[in-house]
Amino acid sequence: MATILIIEDEPAMQLGLRDNLELENYTVHIASDGEAGLAHLKTGTYDLALLDVMLPKLSGFDVCKMARSAGIRTPIILLTARGEEIDKVVGLELGADDYITKPFSIRELLARVKAILRRNQPSVAQTASLVTIGRLVIDFDAFQAEENALEIKLSHKEFEVLAYLVKNKNQIVSRNDLLENVWGYGESITTRTVDNFIARLRQKIEFTPNHPRIILTAHGSGYKLVL
Repeated sequence: MATILIIEDEPAMQLGLRDNLELENYTVHIASDGEAGLAHLKTGTYDLALLDVMLPKLSGFDVCKMARSAGIRTPIILLTARGEEIDKVVGLELGADDYITKPFSIRELLARVKAILRRNQPSVAQTASLVTIGRLVIDFDAFQAEENALEIKLSHKEFEVLAYLVKNKNQIVSRNDLLENVWGYGESITTRTVDNFIARLRQKIEFTPNHPRIILTAHGSGYKLVL
C-alpha cells in the first residue's frame, strides 16, 4: 500500500488526515513545517504528499517549487484555505498535481488521493519510454528530458501532459480531455491552465516557439502533437 506524507502544522488537521488515511490502509508520515516537509520529500520514499500552503519556515508553494527544482517527482496535493483561481494556477504551475480548498470533505480528498495514485504511473507507462519531441529527447520512465545531452527541467505535470499527447499523437485532443485525463477532473480549474502548460512546453520543445510546428493549436477544439 502507498506511503503518504502529510505536511501540515495544525495538530487537529494532522490527526484527522492521519486517521482517515490509515483507515484506507495507507502508511502515513507527518511533518509539521515546510523545512521538515522538504527534508522528508528529499528521501524519495513517498508515493504522495499532502502539502498545506500556509506553513511555518517555508510555505507550501516554496516547498513545492524547491522540490520540483531538486528533481523530486512525488505527486503533491496542495491543501489551503485560499480559493482564488490565481492561487490554484500558481500551485499547479509550480508543479503540484492537484489543489483542494479547505474546508473539504474527507470523501473528496480520498477520491483525489486514489485518483492520483491510480493514474500516476500508468499514464506514463502506457507511453513508449524514449521519444524525440522537437528539440528534446524524453525518457518517460525516468522522467528525464535532454537537449544535446544537457538535462532540461520539466515538471511532473509537464511530463504527464506530454505523455497523454504522445499517446494520442497526430490526433486532436481537447482541453477538457487533458483536464480529465491528466489532472483527473474537469471543473476545479479552467482550461486556461491547459493553455499555460502548452505555452511552457512549446518554449522547451519547439525550434521556433512563436511558430509552433510540433504542438499545434486546433482552434476551437484543442491541441495536436505532430510526430
